[in-house]
Amino acid sequence: MFQLINKTMYLYILGLVASRFVYRWYKESKRVTNKKEKYVYITGCDSGFGNLLARHLDELGFNVIAACYTEKGEDELKKITSDRLATVHLDVADSESVEQTAAHIKTLVGQKGLWAVVNNAGVALPSGPTDWLTIDDYKDMIAVNLCGVIDVTLSVLPLVKKAKGRVVNVASVFGRVSPFGGPYCVSKFGVESFNDSLRLNMAPFGIKVACIEPGFFKTNVTDTVAMKNNLAMLWNRLPQEVKDGYGHDFLNASIEMLEHRFNMLTDGNLMKVVGCMEHAVSAVYPRTRYSAGWDAKFFWLPASYMPTCILDRLFRRNSPNMKPELSAL
Repeated sequence: MFQLINKTMYLYILGLVASRFVYRWYKESKRVTNKKEKYVYITGCDSGFGNLLARHLDELGFNVIAACYTEKGEDELKKITSDRLATVHLDVADSESVEQTAAHIKTLVGQKGLWAVVNNAGVALPSGPTDWLTIDDYKDMIAVNLCGVIDVTLSVLPLVKKAKGRVVNVASVFGRVSPFGGPYCVSKFGVESFNDSLRLNMAPFGIKVACIEPGFFKTNVTDTVAMKNNLAMLWNRLPQEVKDGYGHDFLNASIEMLEHRFNMLTDGNLMKVVGCMEHAVSAVYPRTRYSAGWDAKFFWLPASYMPTCILDRLFRRNSPNMKPELSAL
């Protein structure tokens, strides 16, 4: 009797869960209409996610305003997209450049307003142990990854309000956990915080705010050659006493571990992230957060909920061993 009741209960719960997923799929499959009347402003379109998103939204019929850092990026994007796509030069770390771009966008969108801004531009270097870095290393990256996101958003927020549109911020799984030192995680934690406060503040205006949290993907940000060169550069500028504290084998061990981890974790299918971005822009009911990549869903996101003592032990076990050189004294 009890077994029959338990079996019935489990089937009932399974049915509820399945119904929930079907309803969610149906709800999230709805897309906005009149795409040809909607403008989407994307930063960091020279390569990677931003470049693919600009091309994808252009194919879907949106009016894309693709911000590139280089003229080469603008020229190459224009060659492979429709006349609807407009390119602009933008340095997100330069407020004057941000203001000029916002003024240009205002003339483009007119009374329709701006449907979406996608803050994608970002850098990942320099990155390394905290005591290998200087305050200027932090300032330079935060200027792009965090202050740039805030500056760009605020510059066009009145236009987004007019359209009752969206703000899409690209953070990272490393806005949830910090397995390595340096300004990258600091900046992405900041993006997460800005995203949360903006979402709450803008809800009464009908603006939806979404956060993209990708795992490891094969882009310029995760280029292993650049990463290895960065570590070597940081190591070479260290005082000898700091090098002695880590041991002369630490650099080589770090480079080997970095290459192994990136080869194991990085995903070459960038459309997994672009698909999340596109959904945040075009879905009638976008999510508030998108975890892109198997490593984000099944490792980094669960890891962010672990007790600190367990997570610290896990990260330390998977870090290069330090072998300090014995003092001459």
